[in-house]
Amino acid sequence: MRHVVQLLLAALALAGAVITGLDSRSVVPVSPVADGQPSTTSVAFDPPLMFLSWALLTAAGVLLVLGVAGLLRGRQARAVAAIRTPASDPPALEPT
Repeated sequence: MRHVVQLLLAALALAGAVITGLDSRSVVPVSPVADGQPSTTSVAFDPPLMFLSWALLTAAGVLLVLGVAGLLRGRQARAVAAIRTPASDPPALEPT
């Protein structure tokens, strides 16, 4: 259950990263360089939103790896438990 929650949090962090990444861009007008030239536009980025987007992407990646690894470990443990028989267990040591 914990690993499914990690995967859901990874999806939410990824969605937040996309939203903040798109909101960090803005188009600003640029005045003409010389007389008689037209004004142009440029793209400006908001540094705090860029950092937030980067941090959310990092968190999403970490949570994704932890969630997938945990699910695979659980699946492997269940497969090993299904194969194990009492005869395959090592003998218990008796106290002396």
